[in-house]
Amino acid sequence: MIPAPVVARGPLADVNPVAKLGAALLIAFPLILTVDVVSALVALVLEIPLLVAAGLGWGAFWRRTSPVWIAAPLAAVTIALYGEPSGTVHLEWLLVRVSDGSLALAAATFLRVLALALPGVVLFSTVDPTDLADGLAQRVRLPARFVLGALGGMRLVGLLVDDWRELAIARRARGVADTGRVRRLLGMAFALVVLALRRGATLATSMEARGFGGTARRTWARESRWGARERALLCAGLGISLTAIAVSVATGAWNFILGPS
Repeated sequence: MIPAPVVARGPLADVNPVAKLGAALLIAFPLILTVDVVSALVALVLEIPLLVAAGLGWGAFWRRTSPVWIAAPLAAVTIALYGEPSGTVHLEWLLVRVSDGSLALAAATFLRVLALALPGVVLFSTVDPTDLADGLAQRVRLPARFVLGALGGMRLVGLLVDDWRELAIARRARGVADTGRVRRLLGMAFALVVLALRRGATLATSMEARGFGGTARRTWARESRWGARERALLCAGLGISLTAIAVSVATGAWNFILGPS
C-alpha cells in the first residue's frame, strides 16, 4: 500500500513535488558517480537544513526513514566483510576478509546510502500523488495520458492489500486454507493477478470513456504552481551537489566509479 502523505508544516511541505523530485535528483548526481567518504559526508551534512525544513515530526521522520537506517548498516557490513581487500588485513576467515580498504569502502557506502535515500524519502513524505501528476504533466510536459494512467494505477495499489485479505478470508471460510501453505499462496497470488488485470481493464475503459485518451489539449482542475520557493529548492539541491564534488576533488578523495580500474 502506498503510504499516505504526512501532514507537515515546514517551509518545504507544500512546495511543488516536481521541485522536490528535481532537488533529490540533483543531490544524488555526484553520489552515483563516486564512492568516497568525503562527498557523501559533505552532502549528508548539507542536507540537514532541507530535512528540517520538510517539517516532519520526529516520530514521522523515524517511521518513514527506518528502512534506510536498516539498509545502510547492512550494506556497510556486507562491504566490510566481502569487499575487495587492500592495505592491512585485520581479519580473514573463509570468504570473509576485513582490510583497511574494505572498511573505508564500507564507511563510504554507509554514508552514501544515507545521503542518497534520506532526501528523497523525507521530501516525498509530504507529496500527494495527484499533485505530483499535475506537476509532471503541467511543468515537465510529460504526456497526460501516461501521467494520468500511472496516477490511476497508483491509486488502486492499496486495493491489492484488501483483495489479498478478502481472498484469505474466503478460502478459510471454504476450508481450503488449512493445509498446503505454498500451494495456497500460489493460488492466491494467481487470483490476485487476475483481479488486478480485470480492475485495470475496467479502469482503462472508464478513463477512455471520460476522454482521458483524447489528443486535444487537456485542461486541469488545479494549477501546478511554480514560484520562488521551487527555484530556491532546486538551487539548494544544485549547491549541495556542486559543493560535495568540489570538496571531494579538492581533498583528493574523489573516486570516479566509472573510471579505469
